[in-house]
Amino acid sequence: MKEYWTSLASLLGVLAFCQSLLQVIFPPELRFACLKVFNRVFNLFSSYCYFDITEIDGVNTNELYNAVQLYLSSSVSTNGSRLSLTRALNSSAITFGLSNNDCIVDTFNGVSVVWEHVVTQRQAQTFSWRPLPEEKRGFTLRIRKRDKSLILDSYLDYVMEKANEIRRKNQDRLLYTNSRGGSLDSRGHPWESVPFKHPSTFDTLAMDPVKKREIMEDLKDFANGQSFYQKTGRAWKRGYLLYGPPGTGKSSMIAAMANYLSYDIYDLELTEVHNNSELRKLLMKTSSKSIIVIEDIDCSINLTNRKKNNNNNTSTRNYYDPEMRCVSVPGPGEDGGNSITLSGLLNFTDGLWSCCGSERIFVFTTNHIEKLDSALLRCGRMDMHIFMSYCSHPALMILMRNYLGYDESNLDADVLKQLAEVVDKAEMTPADISEVLIKNRRCKPKAVSELLEALKTRANRNLLQNGILREKNSEDIMEDEEQEKRALESPPNEGSEFEEPCKKQEVEDEEKMK
Repeated sequence: MKEYWTSLASLLGVLAFCQSLLQVIFPPELRFACLKVFNRVFNLFSSYCYFDITEIDGVNTNELYNAVQLYLSSSVSTNGSRLSLTRALNSSAITFGLSNNDCIVDTFNGVSVVWEHVVTQRQAQTFSWRPLPEEKRGFTLRIRKRDKSLILDSYLDYVMEKANEIRRKNQDRLLYTNSRGGSLDSRGHPWESVPFKHPSTFDTLAMDPVKKREIMEDLKDFANGQSFYQKTGRAWKRGYLLYGPPGTGKSSMIAAMANYLSYDIYDLELTEVHNNSELRKLLMKTSSKSIIVIEDIDCSINLTNRKKNNNNNTSTRNYYDPEMRCVSVPGPGEDGGNSITLSGLLNFTDGLWSCCGSERIFVFTTNHIEKLDSALLRCGRMDMHIFMSYCSHPALMILMRNYLGYDESNLDADVLKQLAEVVDKAEMTPADISEVLIKNRRCKPKAVSELLEALKTRANRNLLQNGILREKNSEDIMEDEEQEKRALESPPNEGSEFEEPCKKQEVEDEEKMK
């Protein structure tokens, strides 16, 4: 045993001597130069080339590294055998990734590439304002030299685009609102945000299925229309006007649009905007792939139809008169002290400043479309006008499915026929019908009977009101006709106010002649 340890010690001594001799004969500089020459010779005869994508670029995070990590997560989840799991901030999904020093093969346009996730220990770092992680992470991309131009020109852009789609899909949507009085948050942004968790979708939206399908196709064409908008020279944006009685689902429609496209929502409160400059700054701070919403625009600001104003005014006024284009917005603690102009609002939706982003949707809602100025409603600003009507029979069946789990097969034929006959006459909003169903959702037959009774009551009331209104209108018309008839038949009064000026004028003329 003693001889064994003696031999081992002798062997270690020889190795240490050889290592010292090697360091003297081949110093680190020489070894590094030899290794560099060897790599150049190897690369000269190799058919592959390598690209390193590090996690940290100097002191900043490399966006391409994060994009590659997200992109590979979509294929790693099915092809990898040893995976790492992560969950990002504001994300509801778990992301798969390559484990340390693992490889995966990807294919693009018939070309195979190899990704390797390289993780090494970082050497002792000197003083830095931003401490670096202990591990040095990166991806190595191995491709054939003949495919170099294809990969560098198209493949990396494709990786970035796919990563953005995955990030947007995984990330929770946000609901923004402009800060009160135009103030900035702690990060210097004029928008404050909260997670957007509204569950509304087009499947649960109470609307005619044909109209709903038309809106969904229009939204999908817009989201996939980048090349079309570039080819036609148009800004990549679209405007929707939602109008109709209160309770018809305008806000639910906006939520369904955001969930369908995975867009964020910017809820713009115009009463907190002081001037056109502040309005432009808010627009510049919105992100792409978002919906900018102004709800109840006829109530938010004093925006009236110029045609009605022109009919009421005897004097003609130019549209370009600043007074005609002024939109008063009371500021905090003031009466009309702050204002934005109609021109500023129009430029916000369709001017040059509206092009400082891409893939954005403008949505205005109103209960009274007749109060809005026609310049705000034209195509290019509000491209699609969507009338949110009272509940129709198809919309009623969607509500029955949502709240009771009923379809036409679960209802009696006579009840179904009565519902179809009375729902249009009742003119009830989806919100009113939903309240009846929610209140009785524990007893489904009772919910159906009470809903039918409520529809019949509302239909009879509407019929009665319409009859009274028609009677009143006919009486008013007859009374007007009788007044016109009496005015034509009665002789003019001798001492009428129209004769007095004439007599005075005749007397004055006679005196002048004398």
